Amino acid sequence: MPIRSTLGALARAAGDLAAHVREDLDAAVSRDPATDSRLEMALASPGLHAVWTHRVSHALWTSGSRLPARLLSQAARAATGVEIHPGARIGRRFFIDHGMGVVVGETAEVGDDVMLYHGVTLGGRSMESVKRHPTLGDGVTIGAGAKVLGDIVLGHGAQVGANAVVTKDVPSMAVATGIPAKIRRTDGTVDPQHALYDEPALWI
Repeated sequence: MPIRSTLGALARAAGDLAAHVREDLDAAVSRDPATDSRLEMALASPGLHAVWTHRVSHALWTSGSRLPARLLSQAARAATGVEIHPGARIGRRFFIDHGMGVVVGETAEVGDDVMLYHGVTLGGRSMESVKRHPTLGDGVTIGAGAKVLGDIVLGHGAQVGANAVVTKDVPSMAVATGIPAKIRRTDGTVDPQHALYDEPALWI
């Protein structure tokens, strides 16, 4: 890939990143009760740093600069403990709390307003060069240590409990907990702030 093309992709990625920075910060602050400062979040959130770096590496990847994209993603992995393949498609206001140990595979697709806790894996179950990683709808929350594996779909607003292993689709607004994960609630009233009282395994 010519250097000029790579530099052009970096410039476009920088413009896109600037457009997303404020809403990423606001989304992160609203979801993290340990901070209420954009500056603190910008300087001290490895999950946010990983997301921002991914936006650049993804732009490189889609422009054909695949080696620079992989090198950038690996640098981010070393710095943040979060591994997001540059081919993964990430929506707006994506937040990774704590960050450490999160892995997002190449063909994963993540909607808007999604939140992952530490230790989450969006992994594959196939060695074929096909769509082999999960698709997450808007507003999905996945608890610490959960593994979501294969070309499955988590519907809008779905919740996955801590340490769950999910290998089948989860309907919109449902809660999945356990190993293997089972659907616990589908009444459309999922609220992670109150879920502890109804489903202790969900609490993250």
